[in-house]
Amino acid sequence: MATIYQVAERAGVSLSTVSRVLNGRKTVNAQLREKVEKAVQELNYRPSSVARSLANNRTDSIGVLVAELHTPFFGEMMQAIEMTLRAQDKHVIISVGHNDLAKELDAVEFLISRNCDALILHSEAMSDKDLVKLQSRLPISIINRHVPELHEACFCLDNEAGGYRATRHLIAKGHRNIAYISGPACKADAMQRLAGHKRALQEAGIAFSDAFHFEGRFKEEDGIEGLKTLLARDIEFTALVCANDWMASGAMSCARDLGLRLPEDLSIVGFDDVVIAHHVYPKLTSVCNPIYQMGEMAAKCILNKVYNQKHQLQHLYDAELVLRDSVNLV
Repeated sequence: MATIYQVAERAGVSLSTVSRVLNGRKTVNAQLREKVEKAVQELNYRPSSVARSLANNRTDSIGVLVAELHTPFFGEMMQAIEMTLRAQDKHVIISVGHNDLAKELDAVEFLISRNCDALILHSEAMSDKDLVKLQSRLPISIINRHVPELHEACFCLDNEAGGYRATRHLIAKGHRNIAYISGPACKADAMQRLAGHKRALQEAGIAFSDAFHFEGRFKEEDGIEGLKTLLARDIEFTALVCANDWMASGAMSCARDLGLRLPEDLSIVGFDDVVIAHHVYPKLTSVCNPIYQMGEMAAKCILNKVYNQKHQLQHLYDAELVLRDSVNLV
């Protein structure tokens, strides 16, 4: 394997000149740069990542903390991050927090121990204080969460507006008795979506009742259990809002098993607009959660902070309702 010394000898230049060319410095004479590039090509030289790390105090690697691995939602996020960074010759190291504080903190320390230049975080368990403290150790960006002290590092959806629009759409279609399957109360985005649902009801003069609410965990089986629980309460409802598409798909499957026609007997709206929304029957009306775009922006934020790039950033995303076939007029 060729060495930088051989490149310098072949090009007839100093080691420092080769180093400046390899690091993209603009101060190298064009003729010397051409000699170095020709020598690199002839010798098939590949710069050592370790050597470059020692030279510029960077590893060109970014740590990514993700809550889970098994859903398309996080798959889209990781794909956006990896593709955006790979296009700039940066690499990702992924660790999983499993929505648990101890595991998230352990994952962060692991990523830091790998000498990552920065971290991109989808954190459910760490407090705002934890994240502010982490920012003092190395650059970070945060996905799907707003921390006021770290506003410029956060990329998130207006979840409250999304919850509002989902329920407002059902009200506009004539529904008054609307049930709701929320995410867990410990998650900020779940509570923001529920708050939007309550605001839409209040504006329409409809009282919110706990009897119409079931708290899930964002999993498909919660949609099944939630619908069964709501029906067992012997309350009448013509529509159901689910705080994510996985719970909505579970509720739809359960409804068909119970002999309900969709959307004639029960209209359903989901949230996130993941790929499953296109494949369930009927196709699911859902609030779009642009996780790919947020992942891309979080990666570009790090490119700006650490590698002095100049990408335009969007920090807050509007929650658009994607209309399909799962809502009926009453």
